[in-house]
Amino acid sequence: MGGQAVIEGVMMRSPHSYAVAVRQPSGFLAVTQAYLDRPSEKHPWLKYPILRGLGVLGQAMVLGIRALRYSAEQALEEPAPANAQPEKPKKASELSGWMLAANVAFSLAFFIFLYKLVPLYLATGFTHRYLHTDNNFALNLLDGTIRIALFLGFLFLISQWKEIQRVFEYHGAEHKVVWAFEQRGPIDVAAARACTRFHPRCGTSFLLVVMGIALVVYLFLPFHSFWLRFLGRIVLLPVIAGVSYEFIRYAAKSKGRLWKWASQPGLWLQRVTTREPDDRQLETALKALETAMALEQNRGGELVVA
Repeated sequence: MGGQAVIEGVMMRSPHSYAVAVRQPSGFLAVTQAYLDRPSEKHPWLKYPILRGLGVLGQAMVLGIRALRYSAEQALEEPAPANAQPEKPKKASELSGWMLAANVAFSLAFFIFLYKLVPLYLATGFTHRYLHTDNNFALNLLDGTIRIALFLGFLFLISQWKEIQRVFEYHGAEHKVVWAFEQRGPIDVAAARACTRFHPRCGTSFLLVVMGIALVVYLFLPFHSFWLRFLGRIVLLPVIAGVSYEFIRYAAKSKGRLWKWASQPGLWLQRVTTREPDDRQLETALKALETAMALEQNRGGELVVA
């Protein structure tokens, strides 16, 4: 069972189902749910190492977009009158497909610009100015260091926004509820509140692993032209993502020093990307969890923590 915070809500995902619970402005908890197939069940070639990571990550991205769209639509709900029953919400306003596609395209372009083009440009300028550092090792080490610094700085800056702080509170609620589920005890608000908001399988850890593996892979690129180096970084994005998935998967199975080493930076960073939730946010995460669990049980699947 994995999760993701969205606008005023939480998505919970198990191997064959997912559910999104969103708190509307009226206070009503809106829920959407659906069954899922593993990517490898639809396409057998996605069961192989590295490729399976791309399938899982691709599915996670699609589900994340669906969850964000649903939560944004629920956020557009007009507040209900004071004497209205919260159990009868109005139909949510729908976001057009082109608006969502434009948002995804902008996000991808922003990612490539900030985390691929800018670090390489700055590192190249530095190594050209200081000729004793003008080699592949120094350039890629500096490029990776700048990339990680930009990532951490960007996270810190957006964490100051009130709207993002709300998302991080739901992120904390999702972690607490997943912990309560994993402990196999009572799954309620009180049990979730007592759990920590830091979880080793958070996507934050994966992002940091991606940046670390990218730094190593780029050391072996034979290019000396700026634009060939930049193109190589774009082309290798799927490979790096797949390798990073395999690393996290192996580390999680080992449960030894490798897993502790891989997850620790993400745990540190969760002090920024998670905040203590209130009871209403915990209730929202619990609703998403209970809905996903019910779907999984109806399908006859085993409840596992993804």
